[in-house]
Amino acid sequence: MHWTPSRSHVLLAGVELTRSSVGKKIIMAVTGALLVGFLLAHMAGNLKIFFGSAAFDSYAHWLREIGEPVLPFGGYLWVQRVVLLAAIAGHLWAATALTVAARRARPVRYAHRPPVQGSYAARTMRWGGVIIALFVVYHVLDLTTRDLNPVAEDGSAYAAVAQDFAPGRWYVTAFYTLAVITLGFHLRHGIWSALQTLGLKSSRPAALAVSLLVCAGFLAVPYAATFGVI
Repeated sequence: MHWTPSRSHVLLAGVELTRSSVGKKIIMAVTGALLVGFLLAHMAGNLKIFFGSAAFDSYAHWLREIGEPVLPFGGYLWVQRVVLLAAIAGHLWAATALTVAARRARPVRYAHRPPVQGSYAARTMRWGGVIIALFVVYHVLDLTTRDLNPVAEDGSAYAAVAQDFAPGRWYVTAFYTLAVITLGFHLRHGIWSALQTLGLKSSRPAALAVSLLVCAGFLAVPYAATFGVI
């Protein structure tokens, strides 16, 4: 007799998986891959600004038309935001749960502990995550809702970016730079750890290449605006 698992059995198995360290690592890997994919796509879209205002504004308008008429105008972006928010929440939850579990596994602190060799990124993952989270909030208020942007019109994406990073708003560019560099360290360590878990021992060059690509791609736009290239 063939046994078919019921919905309750599948749900129970899913709950048990999230309780295990392996399950939490899987959640971190899946949500991390989703976020990296979004970053690369977002970076590619941002670079369209170098093709001129018409091309960039057309691209920004096209993003709002995706899914029509099944989705309302701008509906795809809201779906994307919900998915990304869920991915960020899952990533943070899994990271926090794994950190707490690791501390509980070693409840007594060593009287003298020799310094551990570790990368700068590994030692700063926690506060780096806080900086990135704060930047995401600011970025949404700045270039999505335009509450903090000099250009309020929705149809002026090119002008919003150009004026946002104008020379007089150097502090915005500085904060953006700090957030992107922090993101680069975060990506480098996260991708390296994920590839190590998969058994790819020579994963450091790949992790470094992706983090450098993301940093260069995201920083090209604000500095182009600051120095008058766009």
